[in-house]
Amino acid sequence: MTAAPSIEGSWQERFAGVRDAFAANFSDRGELGAAVHITVAGRPVVDVWAGWMDEERTRTWQRDTLVDVFSVGKAMATLCVLLLVDRGEVEIDSPVARYWPEFAAAGKRDLTVRTLLSHRAGLPAVRQTLPESAMYDWDLMVEALAAAEPWWPPGSTHGYHVNTFGFLTGEVVRRVSGASIGEFFRREVAQPLAADFHFGLDARDDARTAEYVFGGEGSGAVEGAEERRTAEADEDRRFLFSRVYLNPPGLSGIGTVNTRAWRGAEIPSANGHASASGIACIYGALAELLSTDTLGEAIREHSAGTDFVLRRPSRFGLGFQLTQPERPLGAGARSFGHFGVGGSLGFADPDRQVAFAYVMNRSVPGWQNPRNRALVDATYACL
Repeated sequence: MTAAPSIEGSWQERFAGVRDAFAANFSDRGELGAAVHITVAGRPVVDVWAGWMDEERTRTWQRDTLVDVFSVGKAMATLCVLLLVDRGEVEIDSPVARYWPEFAAAGKRDLTVRTLLSHRAGLPAVRQTLPESAMYDWDLMVEALAAAEPWWPPGSTHGYHVNTFGFLTGEVVRRVSGASIGEFFRREVAQPLAADFHFGLDARDDARTAEYVFGGEGSGAVEGAEERRTAEADEDRRFLFSRVYLNPPGLSGIGTVNTRAWRGAEIPSANGHASASGIACIYGALAELLSTDTLGEAIREHSAGTDFVLRRPSRFGLGFQLTQPERPLGAGARSFGHFGVGGSLGFADPDRQVAFAYVMNRSVPGWQNPRNRALVDATYACL
C-alpha cells in the first residue's frame, strides 16, 4: 500500500463513501491521477480529483485537467449521429450509402445506419496494411473503410468496432452536416453545454492535459486485447485481432497517445480528451439534447451475446454500451454509457437520474476494472 494523495474537491456527506473508494484507489489499487464527477437529478453530489498528471509526479491533478478517455468518446460520436436523427437529417433505417455513396462498395449497399451503430456492420478493421500514420489522415481511413469487404455478413452478428466506429459514424456526420465530427460535436454539444470534452485538442490545452501511462506493453494494454494471445490460436482470428488493434500501428494509442499529433487529430473511437465534469455534464443533459423517442431507441438492446471480436459477452444499444452482469453500470436496469481503456467510464442511469464520470491516466490491464467498479458500487451504496 502507498499513502493516498490529498483528495481535492467536494462531496455531499451522503456520498462520503464514494470519496473513500476514490482514496482507496490510490492507496490500494495503484491509481496515479484521476477525477470523479457525479450528478443526481442534475445536481453535483461528488466532484473530486487527486494525484498526478505525469508518471514522474511533478504536476498535480487539477479540477480542469484533461486526459484521453479513449472509447468513452464512442458515446459522444453516437450522440452526434442521434442529433441528426432527431432533426430528420438521418433516418436510422436508411442505408449508410444514402449519405455516403462510396460506402456501397463490396456488398454494403443495404447496410443501414442502425446496423452501423449497433456494432453489426462487420467492419471492425481494414484488411490491407495501412501506412504508419494513417489514423491522422481522415480521408485515407474512411476511403479504406468504404472500400472494405465486411468480415461477416452485416447484421448477422455483432462485434466491437474498437477503432473504426468513430471513423464510420464520423463520416456519416461529415457527409450530412458538412462539418468534421470534432467541429460538429464542439458546435452542437460541447459549447452549448460548456462541457470540457474535445475531439481534436488545441495545442493551448496541452499544459492542462495529463500524460497517459499504459499499464502494460503492446496490445495487451488496450481494451479487450489482454486475454486474446493464448485464447485465439486460429490464424484467421489472430489476423483479425491484429488488424483491429494495430492497423495502422499506433491506432490504439500505444506509443502515440501523448504526442501533439495524436491529441490534435480527430480519432473519435480513441482520442477524445475530457475532464470528469465534462463527461458527466453531457450524460446529465442527454434528455435535453435528444427526444424521448430517439434516446429510448438508442438505449434499447440491439446487440447481445458473445462478441465476434472480443469473444466475450457484450451488449449494445445504438452506439452505447448497456449494463450487463459482467460489467454492470450500477444497479440500474436501463443504465447506458461507455467504458474506455484502462478504466475510464461515463454513464447515465435514467431511472435514478444519475450521471457518472471517472477519468484516470494509468491504465489497469483487464476487462473488469477494480477501480471503476469500486466507485460505481460506492455510488449506488450511497443512493
